[in-house]
Amino acid sequence: MEARLLKTKPDGRAALESALRTIATDQAGVEALAEAFRAELGASFVHAAELLGGIRGRVIVTGVGKSGHIGSKIAATLASTGTPAFFVHPAEANHGDLGMIARDDAIIAISWSGETLELKGIVAYARRFAIPLIAITAGEKSALAREATVVLALPRVQEACPHGLAPTTSTLLQLVVGDALAVALLEARGFTPDHFRTFHPAGQLGANLTHVSEIMLTGDRIPTAARGTLMPEAVMTLSRKQVGCVCVLEADGTLAGIVTDGDVARNLHRDLRNVSVDEVMTTTPKTATPDTLAGKAMAMLNEFKISALVITEENRPVGIVHFHDLLKIGAA
Repeated sequence: MEARLLKTKPDGRAALESALRTIATDQAGVEALAEAFRAELGASFVHAAELLGGIRGRVIVTGVGKSGHIGSKIAATLASTGTPAFFVHPAEANHGDLGMIARDDAIIAISWSGETLELKGIVAYARRFAIPLIAITAGEKSALAREATVVLALPRVQEACPHGLAPTTSTLLQLVVGDALAVALLEARGFTPDHFRTFHPAGQLGANLTHVSEIMLTGDRIPTAARGTLMPEAVMTLSRKQVGCVCVLEADGTLAGIVTDGDVARNLHRDLRNVSVDEVMTTTPKTATPDTLAGKAMAMLNEFKISALVITEENRPVGIVHFHDLLKIGAA
């Protein structure tokens, strides 16, 4: 007879206590992993990172069940950080997808026990064609470990599942090791935000990684006034250019300061007809360079409660970025 679970609304306090137990168990697992890295696992990890960094092909990640889901995420993280990688399901590999794996590749096989039957086909294929095989497993003496080029032996930890059945802490450790490999390879190849943007052109992430040089107003669109300019002329420039500020320039073209809408408002009690910009301007405006990322520029606008940034090179204005320009591309 099929066992059925009764639907019950969880008690709030019990749910919170359960969550805290789960977090504590996961933390203990990660701490055990860190200790393993300080011991034998560290040398194996270095070997694995050097192996993956030296191949001419791609990294093939494989696993079954929850380990497979973790493997898919690891492959995606590797690929998005500059290490060509993709996930191959071992069952599909046994039905033709082994042809996706080339001799210049390396394989990461994930199995907590190391005895997953579905991995036999890929393991045999790796052995036949001398393809490097990295095993992420807690089964240090398992069938998978015996066939592996490098074994990343995970500590056997308590699962967060109270019955010790559902993969919870164990899959977390697999994920941590995968992230550690991806970051080590990222750092080794000097992967930069520019590279990251290449692989993430869409959405908010892509917007935040845009350089302000790509969106800033340039040339005649930059509102400028020379030192000594009277305020009525500066106000006309403010109104015409509509970016909320006017750059005040020295005789050599360097930035002396800016006059903002706020500066004008704060001086409305004065008769501005015979007042020069020198008397009104902010002499220490917030500036950025053309290679500043859009996300950083937006953060500066929010931090200093301003609406525009002057973009300078050698203290000469080369552009203006208004918060509307940043909002248009989705930066936040």
